[in-house]
Amino acid sequence: MKLYNTETKSKLDFEPLDPNHVKVYVCGPTVYNYCHIGNFRPPVVFDVLVRVLRKSYPKVTYVRNITDIDDKINAAAEQQGVSISDITTRFTEAFHEDLLAVGVLPPDVEPKVTTHIAEIHKEIQALIDRGHAYVEQGHVLFSVGSFAEYGQLSKRDPEELLAGARIDVAAYKRDAGDFVLWKPSSDDQPGWDSPWGRGRPGWHIECTAMAAAHLGDTIDIHGGGHDLIFPHHENERAQSMCAHDAPFVRYWMHNGFVNVNQEKMSKSVGNVLWLRDLLKDYAGEAIRYVLLAAHYRAPLDWSDDVIEQAKNSLDRLYGALRKLVDVDVGESVGAQAPEAFLAALHDDLNTPRALAELFALAKQANTAESLVEKQRLKQSMLAAGEYLGLLQQDPEAWFAGKTSELDAQFIDALVAERTQAKEDKNWARADEIRDELSQRNVVLEDGADGTIWRVED
Repeated sequence: MKLYNTETKSKLDFEPLDPNHVKVYVCGPTVYNYCHIGNFRPPVVFDVLVRVLRKSYPKVTYVRNITDIDDKINAAAEQQGVSISDITTRFTEAFHEDLLAVGVLPPDVEPKVTTHIAEIHKEIQALIDRGHAYVEQGHVLFSVGSFAEYGQLSKRDPEELLAGARIDVAAYKRDAGDFVLWKPSSDDQPGWDSPWGRGRPGWHIECTAMAAAHLGDTIDIHGGGHDLIFPHHENERAQSMCAHDAPFVRYWMHNGFVNVNQEKMSKSVGNVLWLRDLLKDYAGEAIRYVLLAAHYRAPLDWSDDVIEQAKNSLDRLYGALRKLVDVDVGESVGAQAPEAFLAALHDDLNTPRALAELFALAKQANTAESLVEKQRLKQSMLAAGEYLGLLQQDPEAWFAGKTSELDAQFIDALVAERTQAKEDKNWARADEIRDELSQRNVVLEDGADGTIWRVED
């Protein structure tokens, strides 16, 4: 298997540190709002990567974090007049619901920042002890000048970075490029006691601490969006290598941006597409297909035409499977993905080429005559679908637009959230969920034994 390493800017043979245990870390969301379509490209891309790795290695530990302490979360809570935990709980649940809708499997570990404060303190103290961090005016800052390799991941010159930072430099910084590891909290802000005073962690130290806690000093693959290369991943790398005196990441992987009609998504432009809004009009599997249709490192352009093409493409694939509905493949589905299909995924996760191989199988399935050939092709299509997280429904359900198993889990999760909202007397959220389900033609019936639902045509 070959993977493109952002740090070396080259495609390399993948060789995990321990061939019996692959360790993967991917940056998750800051839960202060619903997530837009661009936020879901990393979860979908790395979901496929982990599926591939699990077929090739005895053990894979996949960690994807939740950032549940952040100034944006504080601002959202203040604006809405609710507690911070109300914001983080609500949008973490929404994130999970949306992930389920697009077929993303849960990670092995999903750490939250607020449950790793002790680990963060440990990382910060190690940096101070090693001379890479200092305390100033209640802040703890990383000294960029203490790490000679700073800028190596993003290929940015440290001197140029410092020159660009020398505008409105905070008084507590010794050098313009230094960044915050710990910052003081006022009485009305969330905070924790620490050796440096009551405060809260800076953004970058969070992932360093959580990665070390669950995967150790050195991990095999660290992934995320292209926008995280600098400063987030550059700073993570500096912190970890300085705190542990060991390599941090063997392979850095970054996916490209999602644009909308060839424009960058922006609130100012008004073209931000929230995933749960898209799910009202399109099947989650069709959205997932779009996110895999382009190579993960390339920009992806979302448009009405692209999602329609995805629906039509899935129609073709499900159509081929529908013709094989009576062909029994036993319990060995998933064991024999075609060699050319696997070769595509093993070549830096080339999903466009893998999809082309899947369509080649469908074309053969449409003309196959012998039972043995039909069994082989159906098994191959389903096995390939397992890798990509596609073709997970019964063909008839796909064409009828009926509720799939994943959709049922999604609806159950929303109904449970509504029940909790009613218990909390959060009537606005309860009504919002009812309206959202109504738009999906899901009818709720409240009774003495709880709420049941049904789908109306």
